[in-house]
Amino acid sequence: MRGTILIVEDNQLLRDSLTYNLRKQGYTVLSAASGEEGLEKARREKPELMIIDIGLPGVDGLEVCRVVQAQSKAPVIFLTARGEETDRIVGLEIGADDYVTKPFSMGELLARVRAVLRRTRALAVGLPTAEVIRARDITIDQSTHQVAIGDRPVALPPKGYELLRLLAANAGRVVDRQAILDAVWGEDFFGDPKTLDVHIHWLRQKIEPDPHEPQYILTVRGVGYRFPPQ
Repeated sequence: MRGTILIVEDNQLLRDSLTYNLRKQGYTVLSAASGEEGLEKARREKPELMIIDIGLPGVDGLEVCRVVQAQSKAPVIFLTARGEETDRIVGLEIGADDYVTKPFSMGELLARVRAVLRRTRALAVGLPTAEVIRARDITIDQSTHQVAIGDRPVALPPKGYELLRLLAANAGRVVDRQAILDAVWGEDFFGDPKTLDVHIHWLRQKIEPDPHEPQYILTVRGVGYRFPPQ
């Protein structure tokens, strides 16, 4: 699952086209034909991203964005007409993440969706920035890509290193499966999600004293994985 997107657009043809193309990319898509309906679905479904037409009748897109930003902070991409420059500026000021001007290509919109989700997921996960990460007795040197448990060096391939680095940098927090796949394999990954489980199993073989009773990489069933707090 690549995430849930809510489209708030009163033009049915455009709404249906967006829904079709986003679903083709693997997203779960919800739609609303008005600002009022969009706010209700946003409250109930808690989408990961919203695509909102600024020029909605009644409760307009700007008001929908204001309410969403106050309640959930879900990222927003605005759909705007060419003559709505002032509205675009206001939209960005009240918290929208990006905008696309009509008419637009579906490829452009999909690229904006991927970019916004990639940014927000990276912020949510907390990608490591320190040169050296220390979590319990594991040391990860990001400048040399060297890993040690106590005084024992551990050689890891690139994906194993990235997995350990991500989980150790977020010690004490549960990192959900989709966030791990996005951070380590990339937003465009369409492979078998069980790839993650295979890599976790292999990584445990490399770093755990007893892989059957893990001390470092703990499973949170139905959610993801976590590294224990310091």
